[in-house]
Amino acid sequence: MASIRIERLIDCTADRVWDAIRDVGALHTRLVPGFVVDTRLEAGARLVTFGNGMVAREVLVDLDDARRRFAYSVSGEPFQHHHATNEIFDEGDGRCRFVWVADLLPDDLAPMVSGMMDQGADVLKATMEGDGPA
Repeated sequence: MASIRIERLIDCTADRVWDAIRDVGALHTRLVPGFVVDTRLEAGARLVTFGNGMVAREVLVDLDDARRRFAYSVSGEPFQHHHATNEIFDEGDGRCRFVWVADLLPDDLAPMVSGMMDQGADVLKATMEGDGPA
């Protein structure tokens, strides 16, 4: 099973970044605009349309405000298995660390997923550090 871990140090408070992450229906407006172009909520899930045209149905597994941890799973093709988490850690001085972990099968999807996660994390960092809508 492939396991991917992406981290970014963000010049923004943990509370502000967490508030944007926990707004699970607003990926395309508050967190990663352009990387995600549409988010539609369904019962227990969200349908995410990425800027590259890919669409994923993400099952919302857990949203833990105390730990600033969000867990989700992508259901369906091309994955046999996919589970991911986003966590925010307060680093002090108005900064935080964003950690995104994904475990998936088949392994050969790892380069594509890793590339998308890197791009998404870069957009998240730029959005949260800028004067964007978050």
